[in-house]
Amino acid sequence: MKKEIMIHSTAGLHASLAAKVVQAVSRYDADIRLIYDDRIVDAKSILGLMSLAVPSGENVTLIAECNDAEAAIEEIENIVK
Repeated sequence: MKKEIMIHSTAGLHASLAAKVVQAVSRYDADIRLIYDDRIVDAKSILGLMSLAVPSGENVTLIAECNDAEAAIEEIENIVK
């Protein structure tokens, strides 16, 4: 499953937000990737997420490959709102 979402946090994808995303996606037995500015990182990697330096208001693309991909993407989307 693939979906584009917006980072709404006023600080962008910062350390604590990245930590929440990693904590959430770690519960899924899935390959979940986040794409921003032609760079792809594992959504289970806090350093990978932070390295993207996604500012507020920017769109990112999530790709999840698992049985519960829709739930995983929805959870991430709720975190970054």
